[in-house]
Amino acid sequence: MTSKFVKAALALLAALQLSACAPLMFGGVIGGAMVASDRRTAGIQVEDEGIEQRSATAIRENFGSKEHINITSYNRQVLITGEVSNDTVRSQTEQLIGRVQNVRSVVNELVIGPASSMGDRSNDVLLVAKVKAAMVDSEDVFANVFKVVGERGTVYLMGRVTQREAKRATDVVRGVSGVKRVVRVFEYITEDELRAMQPKRSDSQSVDLNAPKSNASQQPVVTPIK
Repeated sequence: MTSKFVKAALALLAALQLSACAPLMFGGVIGGAMVASDRRTAGIQVEDEGIEQRSATAIRENFGSKEHINITSYNRQVLITGEVSNDTVRSQTEQLIGRVQNVRSVVNELVIGPASSMGDRSNDVLLVAKVKAAMVDSEDVFANVFKVVGERGTVYLMGRVTQREAKRATDVVRGVSGVKRVVRVFEYITEDELRAMQPKRSDSQSVDLNAPKSNASQQPVVTPIK
């Protein structure tokens, strides 16, 4: 398992050499007994890719290569990370991404300061790989339902998860060497909604049409955890 993540990290590092705006994240299919499928629909996954591409184009057209800005979209909720030169650029970036087609909400985690070095970004690639490996090795975390983004030692967790899953994943990530801070950017679902996502059994089951509707949050909940 470890060798797979090392290879993935090296592949991301190679891609990073080609693009300074590539987000450092893992969220694809990973082998392992506790890996579940992505909880977004196929259509939403395509939309997220489109949002990231359109956002990258907008950033390039407005700021060129002067700023280090990463865009990560999950379920049409966009996380912005990186470093910019001043607060004006920070605010302009948030407004710019908020106007991108199909974006539902924006979480702005841009830091004002010099751009991270290639060494910092290389370390983040390896850190994200270690985080995903720890999730898989934990055997009770469905690693593939989490999108993991790394920025200067801070690990951002995205996904549609229950409160229970969020807590367990956070505990695992906090135990990974090199993680300075964990920020949860989750869209919470209920345990009932999670059960409804599981493959249906072949035998017929009754459904209570009068059951109350879910009160799960439809907006990202951002929780920094030191």
